[in-house]
Amino acid sequence: MDAVVDWLSDWVAQVDWLTLLSIPVFTGVVGWLINWSGLWMLFKPIDFHGVRVSGLREVAGVLPRRMQEVPGLMDGGLGWQGIVPARAAKMGSIAVDKVIAKLGTPAEFYAQLEPDQIAEHIVQVFRPDLPDLVEEVMRKEHPRLWRDLPRPVRQAVIDRVQAQLPAVVKTITDEIGVHIDQLLDPKIMVIDHFRDNPELVVRVFKDVGQRELNLMVAFGFVFGFLLGIPVAIVDVTFHLWWLLPILGVIVGWTTNLLGMWLIFDPPEERRILGIKVQGLFLRRQDECAEVYARIIADDVITLERIGDFLMDGPRGDRTRHMIATAMRPAIDKAAGPLRGAVNVAIGGKRYDSIKDTFAMEAVGRTITPFRDAEFSRKQAERIRVLIARRTKELPPRDFVEMMRSAIKEDEWMLYAHGAIMGAAGGFLHVAIFNWGLIPGFPA
Repeated sequence: MDAVVDWLSDWVAQVDWLTLLSIPVFTGVVGWLINWSGLWMLFKPIDFHGVRVSGLREVAGVLPRRMQEVPGLMDGGLGWQGIVPARAAKMGSIAVDKVIAKLGTPAEFYAQLEPDQIAEHIVQVFRPDLPDLVEEVMRKEHPRLWRDLPRPVRQAVIDRVQAQLPAVVKTITDEIGVHIDQLLDPKIMVIDHFRDNPELVVRVFKDVGQRELNLMVAFGFVFGFLLGIPVAIVDVTFHLWWLLPILGVIVGWTTNLLGMWLIFDPPEERRILGIKVQGLFLRRQDECAEVYARIIADDVITLERIGDFLMDGPRGDRTRHMIATAMRPAIDKAAGPLRGAVNVAIGGKRYDSIKDTFAMEAVGRTITPFRDAEFSRKQAERIRVLIARRTKELPPRDFVEMMRSAIKEDEWMLYAHGAIMGAAGGFLHVAIFNWGLIPGFPA
């Protein structure tokens, strides 16, 4: 016992207290910088910034897989792009597989939009254009017949077409609902939108988890300071100049690791010595679900974007054909008693041509109300409610994947960045306190 006391007395007598006390402060500041700059690496810049290097693409192809994941490297670029925007398409895929697919089928989303309301809106928007459409088609397909018809008869045809419009539109919206699973692919829609709008992916992370991200930066100082205490004791005990940079690597790596753990782990609530332990992000699942649902409903799965996908997506031809098929019977009903006479006058093939032309011309105008931004905003509330409810019901482990899975494979870059900054902080401290490179701090 006396030997221990003597050793402690000698140790205290020879300790450089300024150096010892400065190390935890140093590691605390470095920890804060590590987490702050780590968040910058996650989100910025939105687009790749750097230079293209000839031959780098070929070299990157033989590098270890993890090295190939560095943004820009596989494209022959030397520079940086935020990890999250660089993985925008990947996050879109995971968002569908892990989250959106569990929130509801395309049919459920479509049902939430109230197809009857959509049908009423289509009729409202389409009806004023219908007379011009009939005139345009008839003058194009059979101008002489249309010109020779008495004005009251022409008006009667237009009136009959307009009278058929609500029923035809109802048939179209019902048909879309029946076949929506074949016409709409949420995965392609979401992936394409995220890839084209990487800033939206950044917004998802920041709006949903900004509070936790801010805490991660603040705790960078706390973790760094606490880890710096044993580092300081080891450093002033052994007096080896290279020890501090090496321990800085461990501190930097561990600081980032603890920051990620603080936010995401453990997913399920646990009690340790009576204390509630759960990832900070998971504690606000209901609140985060509301924010996430608003972003998805306002910017990703909207009536406007559904309309664009239905008409211009990879299955757009099928949608157009389906709508045109539903429109053709309206021509027969509109012709009414004149149908037989018209068939005789112009022939069955010409009559069918008029029907086909009218149907195809009407396709685009029928779907246009889907692209009405104001109407889409009103309908978005229904999608938001559905997504929010389903997101709140997700098990914690599935919920946390919504945020983390897209970057999980790239977290090693953050840890490596922390290790490099920790080593740099160690060398800086040695330069100041051991080598006397800064006046006032002699070696």
